[in-house]
Amino acid sequence: MDDSSGPRSVSQRDLPVLGEPRPERADARRNRLKVLEAADRLFAEQGVTNVSLDAIAAEAGVGKGTVFRRFGDRAGLAVALLDERERELQERILTGPPPLGPGAPAADRLTAFVDAYLELLDRHVELFIDSENASDGARYRIGSYWLWHRHVVVLVEEARPELDAAYVAHAVLAPLAADLHQALRTEGFDLDRMRAGLTSVVQLLFRRA
Repeated sequence: MDDSSGPRSVSQRDLPVLGEPRPERADARRNRLKVLEAADRLFAEQGVTNVSLDAIAAEAGVGKGTVFRRFGDRAGLAVALLDERERELQERILTGPPPLGPGAPAADRLTAFVDAYLELLDRHVELFIDSENASDGARYRIGSYWLWHRHVVVLVEEARPELDAAYVAHAVLAPLAADLHQALRTEGFDLDRMRAGLTSVVQLLFRRA
């Protein structure tokens, strides 16, 4: 059955895919995921700079050598963790249930995306800051930024084809910059307040004159 008239998955509009991980043995994958989950918990509880590889290995129940051989150092582990979480979000966008995944109106999908990204950013803001500020303009050279940008472009083109979707997508993503998020947190903005603000931005975007 041709369902081309319904809401389209972003995968049908040439959404770039984050690089596929190298094939790995089942036991190696289990160990990698155990280490990443352990790092996730400890980073959230103690902050990235306060967690050692020894502590992560102990939390994961593996040897320090396993962590070192796979990730090199704490910075390499942090990069791998952020990459894994962004892959998970991409998978939910491409094949997950609506409204984040295909099958919902564009406005609902965009609201769900900014909400999901905001939660990811809030949990891993230290990692995002390191990634986005590694050098001048680093945020806009990261492949994942252009992945999210393309997703927003597709949704804007679907719902408001008269708009400059490429520019609007940058405007939607601008409030999700890691340094701004951290600054707002420092000023006392909680997650619910930021979520409400982003939702209002999306609603204004899709409100026709």
